[in-house]
Amino acid sequence: MVDHSSETHTCKSCGNHFIGNYCNQCGEKVLRAADRSFKAFLSNLLIAITFADSKVIQTLWLVLKKPGFVSYEFSNGRRVNYIKPISLFFVLNLIYFLFPVIQLFNASFNTQLISPLGGLYKAVVAHKMVDLHMDITSFGLVYNLKTTSLAKLMVMVFVVISSLPLNLLYLRKNRYFTDHVGYAVELACFNLFVNAILLSVVAAFTGLGKYLDEVVLTGIFIATNLYFVVRSSHQFYGEKSWRLVTKSIVMIVFLKVSLEIYRSILFFVTIVSL
Repeated sequence: MVDHSSETHTCKSCGNHFIGNYCNQCGEKVLRAADRSFKAFLSNLLIAITFADSKVIQTLWLVLKKPGFVSYEFSNGRRVNYIKPISLFFVLNLIYFLFPVIQLFNASFNTQLISPLGGLYKAVVAHKMVDLHMDITSFGLVYNLKTTSLAKLMVMVFVVISSLPLNLLYLRKNRYFTDHVGYAVELACFNLFVNAILLSVVAAFTGLGKYLDEVVLTGIFIATNLYFVVRSSHQFYGEKSWRLVTKSIVMIVFLKVSLEIYRSILFFVTIVSL
């Protein structure tokens, strides 16, 4: 095997002269014949299809086992050992929206109508149905197709909304706005995997899906998020004792409110786009 580590190259992206396989200015990799081989293609395809990247698996495991740790590492500049939380988020988001059994970030037509603002939504729907000359069954089908597509694009709205209360709750913790958003992204990753993907798999293969109504799902959402928030608040924000418990409970309330605000925004954006 030929050793290319001592060769001098000119970066194709930034024009920098460097020695080795990666540009020390922008990180661009030197493209070699081996990178264009069929073996390399299969390897990249395997990673793309199965997400069998060790960083993906390692980062997801840490999100589950040590909530808040990945956000803490990133906010303190230690990043090379993990996949970016936002990248993990989009991977999980893609998987979830391919198999949307449990409604978390994509609320169906019927789910919206039985929400706390269901009365308002029914009035809006009635006017829209008249404008479109559709009955409620046809309208529901069209709405569900549209809202599922929009939810894929708008799920980051929930992340930003849920991060806003953190700026007030942890005002004295010397964290920046982007730190709070990064923490909220990790929380969203946790919810996507546990309360959407994993719960969907359990519901699909055990037949328990018929028992997962809005009340049961809310209970699961509160319990799992309480686990994440309590452990991550200690890890990421350094909270302890009664403040940890109090702020965790407040944060759970804010999360539920943030989810309802996000679903409300999703509803009106869907209605306008029909």
